This record gives sequence, C-alpha cells and structure tokens, in this order.
Amino acid sequence: MAKTKDDAVQATVGRAILRDIRHTPQKARRVINLVRGMKADQALAVLKFAPQAAGQDIHSLLASAVANAKQKNPAIRDASELWVIEATVDEGTTMKRFRPRAQGRGFRILKRTSHITVVVSDVRSASKKGATK
Repeated sequence: MAKTKDDAVQATVGRAILRDIRHTPQKARRVINLVRGMKADQALAVLKFAPQAAGQDIHSLLASAVANAKQKNPAIRDASELWVIEATVDEGTTMKRFRPRAQGRGFRILKRTSHITVVVSDVRSASKKGATK
C-alpha cells in the first residue's frame, strides 16, 4: 500500500471554504450530495441548473476550488481533469431572533448558517483511505 502514499504526494488538491453562508445545513447537504464524487465539469453543470437556492453559492465555491487547483498546478487545463473528492457541509453559527406571539409571549426563530468545504483533485481517490475488505 505504499503506492497510495506516492499518489497522495503527486496529487494536486484545490480546496475552497465558504463560511457562515445563510443556508441551513440540511438544505445545503441536499445539493452537496448531488456532486460529491463527480468530475468537476459535470458537477459545475449540475449546480448551474440546480433549482435549490444553495446551488448558486456552491457553484461559485466549486469554481473557486477548480481555480485554486489550477493555480497550484498550471498543467491542469480545465475542470474536466479534476474530481470532487470531498464535499462537506458543517453547521455554522445560529442567529437567534424572537417573533411576538399571543398574550405577550415570544417565539424563538433560529436562523441557521453553514460552513461548506469543497476539495477537488486530479486523482480520483486522493484523500480516500483504502477501505477494501
């Protein structure tokens, strides 16, 4: 399994992180799950026409990750040479607001945010561990 170490050293990895974006993590994960493991150019095409609101933000984030990978390795010509090897959505800060309710009560509203991370690589399994039985 020493070959995987050599492949990990040679792999070009581009990463982009979007913090405190105003989409709930649950809704952002629905969009991220569409593109995880895809080629980057196909993922960009899927995100461009995704009907969810988070699709536009994740599209620009993925384009940024591709640009970061191109910056690291100028031999990469376009997004068709890259794979989305990691795409995660974590919960960000939650803004707490109150809405007036009957008889002087207050109803708490939670406005959730997300931290979205996308990692692209020119090797399909750059960060994956060898999980074969």
